[in-house]
Amino acid sequence: MKLLDLYAKMKGELSGIERQLEAAVADDDSLLGESSLHLLQAGGKRIRPVFVLLAGRFGEYRLEELQRVAVSLELIHSASLVHDDVIDNARTRRGQPTVGAKWDNRIAMYTGDFIYAKALGLMTQAREPELHRILARAMVQMCIGEMEQVRDFFHTEQSVRNYLRRIRRKTALLIAISCEMGAVAAGADRRTSSLLYRFGYNTGMAFQIRDDLLDLLGTEKQIGKPPGSDIRQGNITLPVLLALQEEERRTPLLQEIRSIRESDGRADTHAAIQLIRGSRGVATAERMAETFTAKALSALAGLPDLPAKKNLIDIAHFINKRSY
Repeated sequence: MKLLDLYAKMKGELSGIERQLEAAVADDDSLLGESSLHLLQAGGKRIRPVFVLLAGRFGEYRLEELQRVAVSLELIHSASLVHDDVIDNARTRRGQPTVGAKWDNRIAMYTGDFIYAKALGLMTQAREPELHRILARAMVQMCIGEMEQVRDFFHTEQSVRNYLRRIRRKTALLIAISCEMGAVAAGADRRTSSLLYRFGYNTGMAFQIRDDLLDLLGTEKQIGKPPGSDIRQGNITLPVLLALQEEERRTPLLQEIRSIRESDGRADTHAAIQLIRGSRGVATAERMAETFTAKALSALAGLPDLPAKKNLIDIAHFINKRSY
């Protein structure tokens, strides 16, 4: 089944989540409500809610409880994007102006905080205490990951291991707990929820590596922002680190990165992008994404052969080959 077919099949459940997302941020303060809706209505893949709902198929499928978890996790993801855009001074997100660009960064910071608070308020209605513990631990790690990214801006000597640890906290963890919490909310056994966590973790790692590749290989129409945005903002991603390991590219690439940093992100990134595209780092990063995808699929092997399992396999393949 193609991903669009899956989304069409789940249209009723996902439409309910969209309505709940908008209702969750509705507020008497028109500015906070407007700024929150601005990001939510710009769209998104809603991959975390989809994972919650599919993981719920491995237990007792309680739609109301699963939607509550799915909406909370999508709100947390959205809030993290608002804060990310402030830190990165990003001007576009999903082809639309960021909250900071449309209003200002002060409004954006409070908007992110507001969305976080709404997410946590919604989760208080969850019946299973373990859901709260999982979410609290993950949010702590996400904050650490954000701080690590800030610390490592324009740090060209960081290791690949350091990069992998950072994206685990920033991206993979929220996808992992989307799978885990969907299973827990459905009353699935611990083995099932653990396997789904492993699937989500490895899929999340592949997702972020592919995202970093798209920033260098994609077009503005495909990715909804100018290519090379990561380098412009000082985020040294896996393909860049791997290209820097090639002796013939290291010096010119370092010079380009230094120029971008000294221009406060205003310098043209075209030369840097071309150096990275021509390196072996792109192919190596793609192989690493494929390795994480293989690990994700291996985790699913221990689960019952339900239709939801086939759906998860299809999503993992889509993430590893996606072009947007």
